Amino acid sequence: MVSLLQLENNSYAEVVDIRGGSGFLRRLESMGVRVGCKILKISDTPGPVIIKVGSTQLAIGRGIASKIFVEKL
Repeated sequence: MVSLLQLENNSYAEVVDIRGGSGFLRRLESMGVRVGCKILKISDTPGPVIIKVGSTQLAIGRGIASKIFVEKL
């Protein structure tokens, strides 16, 4: 299990844990990021981390990405 920041670019993973309060969890769920979902990390250039959830691409901040833990597929 690694944080989303530590996952290599162009890697598929499954979200296994999200560390944060209920408001934080609701915010991520509204974007489609929840425990058990499959994601693709596209890039992590200086600035936001770009991920793909389903057919949607999201740009999330590095602080948020550090609280999302995944298992590489």
